Amino acid sequence: MADFDVDDFPGGLAACLEAVLIAADRPLQAQDLARMLGVESDRVMHALESLQADYDGDDDGAASACPVRAPRGFELRRTVRGWRFASRAVFDPVVRAFTADGQSARLSQAALETLAIVAYQQPVTRSRLTAIRGVNSDGVVRSLLLRGLVCERGEDEETGAALLITSDLFLEYMGLDDLDQLPSLAPFLPESADDVTGSAPDV
Repeated sequence: MADFDVDDFPGGLAACLEAVLIAADRPLQAQDLARMLGVESDRVMHALESLQADYDGDDDGAASACPVRAPRGFELRRTVRGWRFASRAVFDPVVRAFTADGQSARLSQAALETLAIVAYQQPVTRSRLTAIRGVNSDGVVRSLLLRGLVCERGEDEETGAALLITSDLFLEYMGLDDLDQLPSLAPFLPESADDVTGSAPDV
């Protein structure tokens, strides 16, 4: 049971669902959302369907004289694995243009850091990346996916979250034939806990 009331937040249940789905690294079922938010499944399903209709530009019974709103560039999509946000298929040319443009841009420090973690920890989930870096890594991961440097391969057995690995393009850019040729991290790691915390002073 959640130790908070969704109705206490600005926007209530709908806004809470948006926040969770944006942060999630996998599709989420309505019953799972209901459990973590501490509300009834029927209420969650109704809120999800209302959000979906809103993003689609549906007037939901508004007078026909009112102008129909254009749909958003993204949609709340229901799949067999659950609910998730996704860009609309009609905007694929725009997304491809963004992807192509991103190929020529330099990687940020955050992207380099995230790419290094994936390279040495793979396969790894987004939540594991966030735990290692200490900050949300979803945006950085999306950038690396768009550039083709990492890809999703399989799911975590316990959580069902997508597993991230480096791509063949990553190996090509790094001049490697396989991951075994990655430089060893051993020279950069402390040999003992004393190297991290400092040796205790003599008394």
